[in-house]
Amino acid sequence: EPFVELLVVDGASPDTTESVVAPYAARNAAVRYFREAVNSGVDADYDKAVAYARGTYCWLMTDDDLLEPGAIRRVLAALADGPDLVVANARVMTADFAAVLVPRSLPFDDDRRYNSGSGALFEDVADYLSFIGGVVVRRELWLQRDRASFYGTVFIHIGVLFQSPPIGRVTVISEPLIRIRYGNAMWTSRGFEIWMFKWPKLIWSFDGYAADARARITSREPWRRIRRLVHARAIGSYSIVEYRRYVACAAEGGGLTAAWLVARMPGSLANAVAGTYCMVGNRAAKAAAYDLARSRHSTWVSRLAARWLIR
Repeated sequence: EPFVELLVVDGASPDTTESVVAPYAARNAAVRYFREAVNSGVDADYDKAVAYARGTYCWLMTDDDLLEPGAIRRVLAALADGPDLVVANARVMTADFAAVLVPRSLPFDDDRRYNSGSGALFEDVADYLSFIGGVVVRRELWLQRDRASFYGTVFIHIGVLFQSPPIGRVTVISEPLIRIRYGNAMWTSRGFEIWMFKWPKLIWSFDGYAADARARITSREPWRRIRRLVHARAIGSYSIVEYRRYVACAAEGGGLTAAWLVARMPGSLANAVAGTYCMVGNRAAKAAAYDLARSRHSTWVSRLAARWLIR
């Protein structure tokens, strides 16, 4: 598309990113590659990417998902009336893109528009926007807001979008424009720390939103919920290591016994229990069943659940 550039920021990776990008950059001046001397972390690298960009808007894309045909034109059309933010919907798919796990991450049938200060925006899209690929933001707005405070959260974009003062006009595109390759995130190995601690800490730092609104995104201490711990144990992200490193340090006022017992629970048992729950009590949980079937604790129960639910 004219007036569109593709910016690649390589955070000092040890792989062959530079040699892969080089032929494309040589053929097309719109492809620009920047290699950093050191790895500053995902938040700083996204921030640098916005600074390097030359356009009015930046679509903060991930490196392992796919755009649907016509996605860029659809976003360009949504930008025509000058919103501060466009949120692009997505569908969630298996890592090989063979099956759909969630047809629409945002369950909207029609596009939505929000005005400055709308609390409904936070409640409607904050959870989905843990996926940064849905963000198309006005570059000037990004650069004017606090970013450094959110380095290390792994969700710098959430900090930029929902800090005070509220951003202005927002358009949400209901049509899925992205195929998310589920289960392939770079932070999978850090999933327990991120979803049990970093994500809740960030969401609950936004004092400008009501407590019940923040609670609808995530509880303040999700690690205290036994079902969440059992699921984490079942997919292999929680063990006695995470218990000692995170839970035992955070559990002021008790709550350690149950967390310790789950950490000591055989992973295969937790996996079988969670797989049974998916089949019997939560048949819409395709993504959860997929996680369970791919876990190192995978059992025939979870594999059956995945085959049954993901058709």
